[in-house]
Amino acid sequence: MTLRHRRALSAALATTLAGGALAGALLSAPAANADAWRDKEYWLKESGVTNAWQVSKGAGVKVAIIDSGIDGSHPDLKGVVVGGTDVSGAGAPNGQKSIGAKTEHGTLVATMLAGRGHTTPTPSPSPSASGSAAPKPAAPPPPPTTPPAGGPDGITGVAPEAEILAISTWLGSPNPGGKTDQEQIPEAVRWAVDNGAKVINISLGSTSPDWPQSWDAAFLYAEQKDVVIVAAAGNRVGGNVQVGAPATIPGVLTVAGLDGEGRASVDSSSQGISIGVAAPAEKLVGGIPGGSYAEWAGTSGAAPIVSGVAALIRSKWPEMSATQVINRIVSTAKDAGAPGKDPLYGYGILNAEAALKNDVPTTSTNPLGSIADWIRVHRRGVFSEPSQAPVASPTSAAPTLADPTVPVAKTPATVDEALPAAVVLGFGALFIALVAGAAVQLRRVLRDPPVAPEEAETGALLKVDPPARK
Repeated sequence: MTLRHRRALSAALATTLAGGALAGALLSAPAANADAWRDKEYWLKESGVTNAWQVSKGAGVKVAIIDSGIDGSHPDLKGVVVGGTDVSGAGAPNGQKSIGAKTEHGTLVATMLAGRGHTTPTPSPSPSASGSAAPKPAAPPPPPTTPPAGGPDGITGVAPEAEILAISTWLGSPNPGGKTDQEQIPEAVRWAVDNGAKVINISLGSTSPDWPQSWDAAFLYAEQKDVVIVAAAGNRVGGNVQVGAPATIPGVLTVAGLDGEGRASVDSSSQGISIGVAAPAEKLVGGIPGGSYAEWAGTSGAAPIVSGVAALIRSKWPEMSATQVINRIVSTAKDAGAPGKDPLYGYGILNAEAALKNDVPTTSTNPLGSIADWIRVHRRGVFSEPSQAPVASPTSAAPTLADPTVPVAKTPATVDEALPAAVVLGFGALFIALVAGAAVQLRRVLRDPPVAPEEAETGALLKVDPPARK
């Protein structure tokens, strides 16, 4: 990645959060009955989530949300956020301060992924006018229906019994904490892995398909620790015509967006060969800081729907590998668009019920690739897999493996800046050689008379192959 590309990536990350509140329509609404918002969650039924709840609701699974911070005091998130951190230098230590250009973004994502709803208090009946009739004891409330979480009002997430790790980042405007997106993203991924996340949701994106070499080790670390990473594909309306990093990183489950009719969204989705599955991305609803709700759109909202399904699977089958979890989601998707995998829908439209109920052949290969293999080929490095024996980490809530051995190379800045210099020097040497050769040839022509065509020695035409592309 050249210096120009790195700057473009940084600028892109500073202007788009892969969807939702930034590129889609965020419509804060006046106060309304919370259950009215529940009624708008059409994707719970249409994507097969309510039927998938017959198998799993995500209990025991931690999902890390790398975003703008999460308001854990929202009524629908009580007891949901169990840990967190800030990697921006400008947020709260627990990741629950909403920061950046779009402060509501992280809370919207969190409620859609693991919201538990709430119960609106019922006002006590007023005493009778005579005051003589004693109120009868109230009958016990009926047992809660699906899902048995926070209550019937508000937003219910796809995995309402999962737990969230809130990781706040500052994107979309100059960071007062001083840390760039290139520093924040890999730090956030590593923290999530070390603190027990089995799924990581990244509803952040860019217009550049490339990523800094400094990200390699963090995503390799997550792959080697068997963590599912889900990322938003980005939105055309936000300038993401093609999928951008980190959704282009091999092994990441990239989510495209659907409109209200179940077709690839013209505004709220991008396209690219790295897309794995498509999910609803328009007319979405979620919670925002302060206990309110909003309508929004974008693949930022499609990603937590898929992350929630990954949490359902990991809860049902705790020993299932991340590769198999991803394979289960994409192989049970309903094919759409061109037959087979295509750049608009990936493997198809999310079917949560099938992902939880169908028999799916096991596989040892991630259908979306491997960052380890990519590093071997494109960074031209050879490294060995770390030992699978866990190594205790005194600063982590979960044991960690040894750091992945990434190919030894110069830092990206040194490599990227050195390459143009080498090219300039190479062209300079070539230019000097051409001038010198021309001078020699000119002297020969002046010294020797030209040879008539019929007297000239026949020469062979030399075919020069272009240099092989790296």
